[in-house]
Amino acid sequence: MTQYKAAAYLRLSYITVRGEKTGQAREPGYQESDSIGNQRKLIEDFVANQPDIELVSEQMDDGYSGILFDRPAFLAMMDDVKTGKINCIIVKDISRLGREHVETSRYLCRILPAYGVRFIAINDNIDTAHEQSGDQLLIAIKTMTNDSVCRTSSVSTRSALQAKRKSGAYVGACPIYGYQKDPENRNHLVVDEYASLVVQDIYRRRVEGASAYKIAEELNRQGVLSPLAYKVSRGLPHPTKGFADSPDAKWSPTTIIRILQDETYTGVLIQGKTTTPNYKLKKTVQKPVKDLARVENTHQPIISKQDFELVQQLARLDTRAAPEKDSVYMFSGLLICGCCGRRMTRKTNIYKGQRYIYYHCPAGKSQGCQHPARIREDDLVQCVLSCLQTHIKSVVSLTELLNSISKEQINHDLVAKYTTELADNSRQLEEAGRMKATLYGNLVNGILDKKEYRNLMDYYSAQEEQVQAAIALLREKLAQVQDDSGSRLKWARHFEQFSSMTELDRRAVVTLIQSVTVRNKKEIDISFRFQEEYEDTLKMLSRYKEAS
Repeated sequence: MTQYKAAAYLRLSYITVRGEKTGQAREPGYQESDSIGNQRKLIEDFVANQPDIELVSEQMDDGYSGILFDRPAFLAMMDDVKTGKINCIIVKDISRLGREHVETSRYLCRILPAYGVRFIAINDNIDTAHEQSGDQLLIAIKTMTNDSVCRTSSVSTRSALQAKRKSGAYVGACPIYGYQKDPENRNHLVVDEYASLVVQDIYRRRVEGASAYKIAEELNRQGVLSPLAYKVSRGLPHPTKGFADSPDAKWSPTTIIRILQDETYTGVLIQGKTTTPNYKLKKTVQKPVKDLARVENTHQPIISKQDFELVQQLARLDTRAAPEKDSVYMFSGLLICGCCGRRMTRKTNIYKGQRYIYYHCPAGKSQGCQHPARIREDDLVQCVLSCLQTHIKSVVSLTELLNSISKEQINHDLVAKYTTELADNSRQLEEAGRMKATLYGNLVNGILDKKEYRNLMDYYSAQEEQVQAAIALLREKLAQVQDDSGSRLKWARHFEQFSSMTELDRRAVVTLIQSVTVRNKKEIDISFRFQEEYEDTLKMLSRYKEAS
């Protein structure tokens, strides 16, 4: 006669795809895991030989760790316990119920007995209906063993994932919009031809002055599917929780900004941005930048490094659009007052029916600017256009001259230059490290107080970061020269693309100009981008001219 109404509880920590732990993101064609199926069959076969047990429900947590107990199916099963719908729980083994020693023991030794619930772990030969089988010492040993296994597994998994990240292998479940997993290598990203064109269009529009809001609005108007909607429509892996939007989500400014800030599009993998304090906690925390796994050239870039850096610089400028505008003004964020150094603002005046547009220093004498700059927009446009055209012609001429010189000679000079600069920066880095190493001793000996110590530590730490960034850039340049993978005049192409320019636009301005300093309407200083490369090229040509 039936005495027990039982629930079968099934659990699998992760959905495994081709041997890769992917968390909860499900791949196309996902089938219920064999492990879950095996658990179900084991329990059904067991109950078939137990006339006093009726299997009335099944609860399954597929993709949930046994360390935590806020699993939806587990909580639903406990609700059935509390309402008296079930009075027996059957699992394959204790580890399916949970792997954390303290909490698992609490359920088995206190909570379930308090509700009069029979607990059966088939493979562990535990059945609390039989006093000897449900011995608390045996349960404690089993739960402690499972906890230890979980701890060891967690450490091993973390180490393995970190090793993969440092090697440049992609270990995420859902590639960013614009990429897919390589069918031949799940740890390698390949370009999604369609989505990559959309990404490139987003960057182009941003450089041309469009706001994130305007870009999102235009993509929605054109009927371009948002990243999530696109992945759902193509059956591609996609987030199912967290930041994921609904399947019918549209493009938003937030999505646009996220794409514009993601360095993955330049061929760089930056992984391991978050972690958990330990294997028992689900809450994630941000890892320090220095601890991130960053690997260059892991996959084909969609956006060049130069265009990416240009967009990041634009984000740092004051490029707010006027309320009635969808894009920024041509010189937004670039004009500087030659007297006080403040950024100039655009203003429109109407005089005798005529509309006058000009840029001016917003400070004035009342705020310390003795000679506030002011210039009409049409005068500024003509001046900048003329200067740009002249500089572009100069760059093109340099290119032609440099192409007549032996590549081997130039590369030799560049290697010598970059090697010398690397050595100088390395010495600076070592010196900063030595200074930091002496600070604690000076604090202990009373030479420095705590405030002085912190200030100096911050100063040398910032210096280290700056020098490390400079070293990384120099190493990249040196590698390009040594393996001849980059063009010696790659920078010049940014100017050459505008060689036939007759009218000024935002794209040309932000691509080629760093800043414009206005002293008065007749005195304007223009700082061009890639000035260091330009001057190095001039020096190189000068040396060869003298030698010939």
